[in-house]
Amino acid sequence: MALDGISKRFSSGTQALAGVDLRIAGGEFVSLLGPSGCGKSTLLRIIAGLVEANSGSRAVAIGRGLGRIAFVFQDPTLMPWATVLDNVLLPFRLSRRLQRQARERADASLRAVGLAGFERAYPRQLSGGMRMRVSIARALVTDPELLLLDEPFAALDEITRLALNDDLLRLWRERRPTVVFVTHSVFESVYLSTRIAVMTARPGRIFADLPVDLPQPRSAALRTAPAYAALCETVSDTLARAMAAAAP
Repeated sequence: MALDGISKRFSSGTQALAGVDLRIAGGEFVSLLGPSGCGKSTLLRIIAGLVEANSGSRAVAIGRGLGRIAFVFQDPTLMPWATVLDNVLLPFRLSRRLQRQARERADASLRAVGLAGFERAYPRQLSGGMRMRVSIARALVTDPELLLLDEPFAALDEITRLALNDDLLRLWRERRPTVVFVTHSVFESVYLSTRIAVMTARPGRIFADLPVDLPQPRSAALRTAPAYAALCETVSDTLARAMAAAAP
């Protein structure tokens, strides 16, 4: 995937992005890290094709080709009147491909996120973490090549957030989609990523592109390792310099 000179100014006059350049190879897990309002979510929506840039070019050819793209929003965005199973089946309903294979893939996707047995439950009967698992299952059901996540765990309690971090890494290892993950948490970005793109304050641009040279697979023990702490300090310092950087 290649982004060259991506800029975005909204009709309100707000300049969200200014000349973003970014390359992401197939199978990478890249976090977009930056302060609130720096354009991370806007950039993710441009990658997805949900928002058009004012200038610059976007090429999202990944691995085997253009491929399938899935998007997980910060809010689970589930249909409250539909069961868990029907929410996960939504991509097939929208594409009018609701066949037996779709049900099998939905069941497999729910098993993958630990929700087997909850197919007939409704969103109101689930915890916040479980609703987010449904949202992730819905994204995975089409076996996407590019998985985009916009601060999906920001509203969750710390215990649930850490557990879902581990679940997301496990799913990434098993399926190897290319992942772009938006966060404003240094600790989360270091734990999850193979690379971290640090963005400046608005208008957002890439200030630094940092490799995360920590062992795979990651586990909870890594969070207390000296190497993890040292890298978190480096990323935190880079983020502070990015926030202080003058706009171009």
